[in-house]
Amino acid sequence: KQWFSWVHIKDLAEAFAFLLKHPEISGPVNVCSPKPVRNKDLAKALGKALHKPSFIPAPGFMVKLVLGEFGSVILEGQKVIPRKLLENGFVFQHADIQKALQGIVGQ
Repeated sequence: KQWFSWVHIKDLAEAFAFLLKHPEISGPVNVCSPKPVRNKDLAKALGKALHKPSFIPAPGFMVKLVLGEFGSVILEGQKVIPRKLLENGFVFQHADIQKALQGIVGQ
């Protein structure tokens, strides 16, 4: 159920260029897709793009046992939105996880 924030490498590069051209944008800026996905949806999209079955999820107690306190961060996740970029007119070209992965795998 945890959220996974991601960004396509091309959008990352474009966001950096955009920020360099707009020095009026200051402070922290989240550079991630405006469409975060749940971890299970990422696994499905990756499996589909690779023509492989989706990953078997790890039980939460095992993640916490192996990673300790950091396991909670992994299991809970954060739904991050690139609000500052969007409010300043940045347009993501690769916001859909399925299309982004298919484009990467197809190269």
